[in-house]
Amino acid sequence: MSGSDGARSGSDVARGGSYAVRVAEDAADREACFAVRKEVFVGEQGVPEDIEYDAYDAGALHVLAIREDGVPLGTGRLLYGPEAAAKTDGDLTVGSLGRLAVTKAARGLGVGVALVRAIEDAARARGLAAVDLHAQTQAMGFYERLGYVAYGEEFLDAGIDHRAMRKAL
Repeated sequence: MSGSDGARSGSDVARGGSYAVRVAEDAADREACFAVRKEVFVGEQGVPEDIEYDAYDAGALHVLAIREDGVPLGTGRLLYGPEAAAKTDGDLTVGSLGRLAVTKAARGLGVGVALVRAIEDAARARGLAAVDLHAQTQAMGFYERLGYVAYGEEFLDAGIDHRAMRKAL
């Protein structure tokens, strides 16, 4: 993904140039994804490291936003098929977007939107009809602007309030 959808210059990003969003295809990309998650979820939000990484990581499609100088800016993952069934009430036509994280320096520059769009594109390419996610309640407005609709009751995950959301593709 590049151009206006996946590459961008901004005040903080410009120091290293533009960025691209791509599927994490090798061990180095996956490690960059995990480093962003550790910085955001473990470092900033206090999520215990032993629950941040889970069995779903191995089979997930991970996406990575990375500056042209190699600095990782954000990540997210898509679970689909049997991997997603536990998170989608067994509905194999629905994917599960999760672990979306953007580094502090890259927030407000469109990185999160680019990551969500890349995950939605990957879901469409796999024939999925919708994407579910569990949004931290403080991030619900972000997802609502992207067309996600909340459903169900609020719940705690890793000590943080969340709400289920869905978008038809």
